[in-house]
Formats: sequence, structure tokens, C-alpha cells
Amino acid sequence: MFDELSKYKQGNFFFQATDSLVEVCNVDAHNYGLYLVYALRKGRVELVYINKSGPPEKSKDLKINTDIADDLRENLLNGFQFGEIERKNSWPVQMMIEDIEALHVHWYVTYDHKNKDLPATMKSKILQIYQGIYGQLPRWNQT
Repeated sequence: MFDELSKYKQGNFFFQATDSLVEVCNVDAHNYGLYLVYALRKGRVELVYINKSGPPEKSKDLKINTDIADDLRENLLNGFQFGEIERKNSWPVQMMIEDIEALHVHWYVTYDHKNKDLPATMKSKILQIYQGIYGQLPRWNQT
């Protein structure tokens, strides 16, 4: 669905509510990028969330391989979602509430030595494509 993401270094992992997100997350530290979260529920797959790491919004603010406060791994594990709760704690609860069997997280490094695409710009593009197809934002982006 999102061909524009194929050029980036990427990976994915599965997460079940009984897993430790810290243990299953295979994103290297010190990368900027984007991640898409798919929910697996009752034999169906639904894209429920699109997010980015940050916070720099301008390329002159970005430095590669330095101490990044909100890199892709940090954002995935410790970013807040569903209130003031870190994802590593809020996702399992939300999965039980929504009867989600697993999350399939796809991540993309959009800013590195090879590519210089700002995560905020890429998130906006991907959300626009999704909204153009489905007429709304992914479910977890609406909260």
C-alpha cells in the first residue's frame, strides 16, 4: 500500500499482550523514522497506528549516530499512548480491551546516511495516503 517506504532500511516484529515490548522490539537505537502498527484480530489485519520518531522537524537539526533523545526505538517503547502511559505498558492493556491477538509492527529508517527524509514529513505523507483510501485516520491515530 505504501510503495514510498520500500527504499528505506526496514524491519518488523510481532508483539503479543503477554510479551515484553522491550524484548521483542528489534529496532536499533539511534535511528529516526516511522512505524506502522497492524492489529491481528479474528483472522483480520488492520492498520491501526502510524507514528514517527522525533522531535527534529528540520534537517539541519538532525545528527546521525549521536545521542538521540527520541529515536525510533525510544519512541516505540517509551512514547505515551492512550493517556500518559508508555506504549510498553499501554499496548498490552489496549490489546486486551480490543481483543487483539497480536500487533505486527513495521518500522522504517527514513533519515540516515543514505536517505534524508524527515520522519514528520513521511508520517504526514503516509497518513494522507491512508486517509485518501479509507476516508479517515487509522483508529489509534484518532485518539
